[in-house]
Amino acid sequence: MLQIVYTGLTTTQFSLRHPPDFARFKNISWLIGIFYFFTCQVVAQVPETKADSLLPAKNIKLVVAGLAVGYTGLLFGLSNTWYEQSEKTSFHFFNDNREWKQLDKAGHFWGAFHESRLGIEALRAARVPEKKAIIYGSLLGFALQSPIEWLDGYAADYGASTGDLGANALGSLAVLAQQLAWGELKITPKFSFHRTPYAQQRPAVLGSNLPEELLKDYNGQTYWLAADVSSFLKETSRYPKWLNVALGYGGQHMLYGEPADNVRNGSDAYRQYYLSVDLNLRKLKTRHKLLRQAFSIISIIHLPAPAVEYNRKRGLVLHPLYF
Repeated sequence: MLQIVYTGLTTTQFSLRHPPDFARFKNISWLIGIFYFFTCQVVAQVPETKADSLLPAKNIKLVVAGLAVGYTGLLFGLSNTWYEQSEKTSFHFFNDNREWKQLDKAGHFWGAFHESRLGIEALRAARVPEKKAIIYGSLLGFALQSPIEWLDGYAADYGASTGDLGANALGSLAVLAQQLAWGELKITPKFSFHRTPYAQQRPAVLGSNLPEELLKDYNGQTYWLAADVSSFLKETSRYPKWLNVALGYGGQHMLYGEPADNVRNGSDAYRQYYLSVDLNLRKLKTRHKLLRQAFSIISIIHLPAPAVEYNRKRGLVLHPLYF
């Protein structure tokens, strides 16, 4: 059975009267965009040097200083907002691998991947030797996200997650493996979001306005793996270099994290699988430095496009435009 669904995007006013309840929100993916944008500004300021010149120490110091300042500010903000309302306890682990159909793990993978990708780009901009740039830069995602689990471990509401640590490691390893094998990224994870009716049923957990829902409503989050098809073809191929193929993963009807809680409360949560196209902005040629930088930042997002969905409840569903 084939159904056609239009995924509409609605707008709402941002409100500061009801800030997100960080004590109940464990996915840190939303922070990656802020950190990514900040560090891109630092990389953009690194002066270009000749490839055969000596390693410019000033460039490395600039990159390291930018990363350190950005990350220190991020951790300071977390410790003073996210965990401020959470009761503290001794360090402990918490098994959350069954929750939210593992979409939170996909978020950790996505975040670590793009942090590692940015680390390599920063070191390359500083003219660090290629192999060292790949090895050290690819570790950045795991190095940045792992301390978050240390903070989680002291929160009574949850704890450190081995699943999150594993997803962080996989995100960094995915960058390392591709760079060592191909010298470039041919498969890239991306993120998209649309609003769902489920947040209205549990606004304290899934969000009461658009900013909160973007952070907390896993029903509206979709994670993609976009394949750069042209990079697998011969140079003489006429296939458009800017056109990727993307596989997506999401979930629906998740009012509770634990599967048993959903069943107990009459919620039939299920997984969703997507096939779509993706616009590879990084392959669009431009001499404008700021435009190239903007394309690099936007490339962490899957832009709206036609998609085919499969799920166990409705079978095949055609989305003329899905985000």
